[in-house]
Amino acid sequence: MGRLLAIDFGTKRTGIAVTDELQIIASGLTTVDTKELLNFLKQYTSEENVELFVVGEPKQLNNQASQSEVAIIPFLEKLAKAIPSIPVVRVDERFTSKMAFQTMIDSGLKKNQRKNKALVDEISATIILQSYLYNKA
Repeated sequence: MGRLLAIDFGTKRTGIAVTDELQIIASGLTTVDTKELLNFLKQYTSEENVELFVVGEPKQLNNQASQSEVAIIPFLEKLAKAIPSIPVVRVDERFTSKMAFQTMIDSGLKKNQRKNKALVDEISATIILQSYLYNKA
């Protein structure tokens, strides 16, 4: 089995989370400057066995695609060309940023630590991946 890798795409930075090789536990990996995302993914997938990309799908409350989707579609096209051997699935990511922020509060992070948007993105990617794992089971 290979790892699953989740992407919480953002126009400035992107949160990344991965599973273990048995696909049991989702863990935050890092946050990457979005300009470097494809290079990061190529490097990571050359070193690790990744079976699937799980990409957040931002939606509005009425289930329509959010504005962020405009930036994600071109990225997905580039990803498919750069790493065609790894399929992509999309997962609804509504409320993941709020859930990530609440996770930071619940874990006892101080106020100035909770201002770290990169950490919020990484936790959001982890929530997206955990959601995929839960719904897959």
